Amino acid sequence: MINRSLLRALVTSAALAGAGALLAGCNGEDMSLANNAKANQPVPPKLIADMTAKDMDLQSPILVRLYKQEAELEIWKQDRSGRFALLKTYPICRWSGDLGPKVREGDRQAPEGFYTISPAQMNPQSAYYLSFNTGYPNAFDKALGRTGSQLMVHGDCSSRGCYAMTDEQIAEIYSLGRESFFGGQKSFQLQAYPFKMTPANMAKHRNNPNMPFWKMIKEGNDHFEVTKQEPKVDFCEKKYVFDAIKKPGATRDLVFDASAKCPDYAISDEIADGVREKLATDIAETARLIAKGTPVARINTGIDGGMHRVFAARVPEGSTGLSEPGEVSTLSLMARAPGTIPSHVNPPKAPSDNLLMGTPEPPKLAAAPAPTPAAAPTRVANAAPAAENNDGWFSSLARKVGIGGGADATASTPPAKPKVIEAKQTAPRPDASPPKAAAPKPDTKHAAASRPPLKPSVDTSAPAGKDNQVSGSAPIVSTNSFDSRFGAAK
Repeated sequence: MINRSLLRALVTSAALAGAGALLAGCNGEDMSLANNAKANQPVPPKLIADMTAKDMDLQSPILVRLYKQEAELEIWKQDRSGRFALLKTYPICRWSGDLGPKVREGDRQAPEGFYTISPAQMNPQSAYYLSFNTGYPNAFDKALGRTGSQLMVHGDCSSRGCYAMTDEQIAEIYSLGRESFFGGQKSFQLQAYPFKMTPANMAKHRNNPNMPFWKMIKEGNDHFEVTKQEPKVDFCEKKYVFDAIKKPGATRDLVFDASAKCPDYAISDEIADGVREKLATDIAETARLIAKGTPVARINTGIDGGMHRVFAARVPEGSTGLSEPGEVSTLSLMARAPGTIPSHVNPPKAPSDNLLMGTPEPPKLAAAPAPTPAAAPTRVANAAPAAENNDGWFSSLARKVGIGGGADATASTPPAKPKVIEAKQTAPRPDASPPKAAAPKPDTKHAAASRPPLKPSVDTSAPAGKDNQVSGSAPIVSTNSFDSRFGAAK
């Protein structure tokens, strides 16, 4: 197995050689990829210090989890024991649509489910500062006939079916993904949920028509919670299958097709027993909460998405919308917003139509006393943008050196335990009822004359030096060696 330093050197050399070969036939816009400072910002020293404290390497694998109702994005990172641990939680500035999966193009829904992010899906030339494509639709979505494109996690705090962060946040998240690829991770997993899959939330949303789908993806959530390993994801019979392995004595490899009958597979006893125990505990607690009188959440009647309270409190007439404030957390007590809130931000409507039955309307969030940040230059997307996951020249390069991956590829998992049990072939019926499509809103953004090429990281201290480098990691890549790995897209 190629060690990380050698792999990084090979990729960097090949990328630079490829860039040189393209110079004769590319225009100025293509050439700018080789010097994209936004995509090459170093991981902030404070975050590197957090990795050291949690026994993580700078270039170890990452995993991303998203929650609409809590409006939070979590970065999990593999520590030196081989298990994933939470590195950092980022408040989401804006997401659109309703709780529930995306069903069709134009419904403004942000995706829910399990997706795979390869280097080809990372976009240093995004119209929204930086971005990565979620990979929607995956094989499951396609099997149900669901449509949609260019569903991203990006900056600019503006969403039409995406998960929008501030520019400073996406720069940091992008840098973590970049370093994991340099460390040899072929792709990282994105898990997108309507809310944290707790008994309290399952009880509150028990009458939602999306519940069969949510119970299905909760199984993947439980696999991760039990093992702290990235679950292997497959699809068959129009359902998700997690951590499937061959039965003892089987000679043929498992072949999965999202629209076809499931192959005869098994799940290791160690995983199956842990998941079964967790599920039984969660079901019992959910039943107790329902019997206790937990109110049912009303179905959305027109609110378009949500916003974390740390941003809503700093926007005139701001509201969290479908994102419930919940308990006071360190994120809510931040003295400053984690990044620049653009002047064109469009907060969700007041949540009066989404209240829990029989509960009073929550108080309106007051604006913070801190002065409003200076309005950032605005920008609009191109009239006819290329697709976010367009395969650039680096995609071919990545496949040659063995670090690329398709949108539906899955990362490798630890060897299965020898004991296995036969998996149940009955699957919950995913709900495909489309949510109500919100009327399109006019674009209020205007093209700016120019935009600064680079925003500072959230941490404004100096870049990490040698003393701050995590043990076992390679030095930060120079500014002209990484971003040409990715194809230019919107």
